[in-house]
Amino acid sequence: MSISNAALEKLVREIENQAAVAEQQISLSRNQVASKQREKRLLKLTLDEVTSIPQNTPVYEGVGKMFVSTPIPDLHEKLEGQVKTLDDDLDKLQKRLLYLETTQKNSREHIDQMLKHNAGRG
Repeated sequence: MSISNAALEKLVREIENQAAVAEQQISLSRNQVASKQREKRLLKLTLDEVTSIPQNTPVYEGVGKMFVSTPIPDLHEKLEGQVKTLDDDLDKLQKRLLYLETTQKNSREHIDQMLKHNAGRG
C-alpha cells in the first residue's frame, strides 16, 4: 500500500506543525523551569537567613506596600510551604518537558521515516 505524494506531503506538513508547536512549548517549559528554580533558590536563601537569626529578633514580612511583624516560626513555616509548592511545580514542569521532548523527537523520526520510504519508492 503506497501513499500518494500529495497525501504524504500533507502528512509531513501536519507532523512538522506538531513538531514546531512542541518546540515552542519546550522553550516555554524550559523558561518556566528556570524561573521556578531561581525563585526556589531565593526562597532557600531567605529560609537560611531566617533560620540563622535568634528567635526573638523582630522580623517583618512585606504585604503589598507595607510591612507586618511576623513571628519567625510562622515565617519559617510559610517559606517551607512555598518551597514545597515550587518543588511540586518543578516536578510537573519536568514531566511536561520530558513529554514534549519525546513528542518532538517522535515527530522528527516519523518525518524521516516517511521521507526515506518515499525516496525508496521513487
